[in-house]
Amino acid sequence: MKTDLKVLWGIFLVFLKISPVTFGGGYAMIPAIERAVVREKKWLKAEDVTDVFAVAGSVPGAVAINAATFTGYRIAGVSGAMVAMMGVLVPTFLVVVAISLSFFYLKDNPKMTAAFKGIRPAIVALITFAGYKIWKTAVFDKTTFVTVCVTVFFLLVLHVHPVFIIMCGAAAGIGFVKVKEKLGYATRLDEPKTEEVPDIHYFMGAGI
Repeated sequence: MKTDLKVLWGIFLVFLKISPVTFGGGYAMIPAIERAVVREKKWLKAEDVTDVFAVAGSVPGAVAINAATFTGYRIAGVSGAMVAMMGVLVPTFLVVVAISLSFFYLKDNPKMTAAFKGIRPAIVALITFAGYKIWKTAVFDKTTFVTVCVTVFFLLVLHVHPVFIIMCGAAAGIGFVKVKEKLGYATRLDEPKTEEVPDIHYFMGAGI
């Protein structure tokens, strides 16, 4: 895949800007990546970002690095993956080094303690918003809704390991499609073409 230097430089700058301001790790980057590559640059569709984070969270490695690499690859192939990864790594490396050098001198500083008390709930809000964005493209019929409910039950009640959950999710998705085809149901593999988030009435009244 041939890509001009302007696009590669744009990818690098996008992730260079995103990396140092997304406290909370990879999942906190979802809103920033979605806004930059979908709404502003229009490089990808919203469902592409959902797919990227699904893969990034299911393979070994840091979610932020994986997500940047996969996003860059979807935009501009191997070259895009490399520049996106470097865009995330450079500021992260510098920030971590700076914090490591200063943490022990500032950890008891009241202002630093107060700052982290504000950062932690803000991170929760970012991850919650990321979940909302993924919901819009990942949960679009009864089957996907039931999968979410069962998965939450397994995680919170049975404490099943996330890796096993991901493997079962993949197997369940394939199984659902096969069963629907045998029963004669139409199989939809992407979300409805609407900007509205499906609500509980949709799942109670819509077809499979």
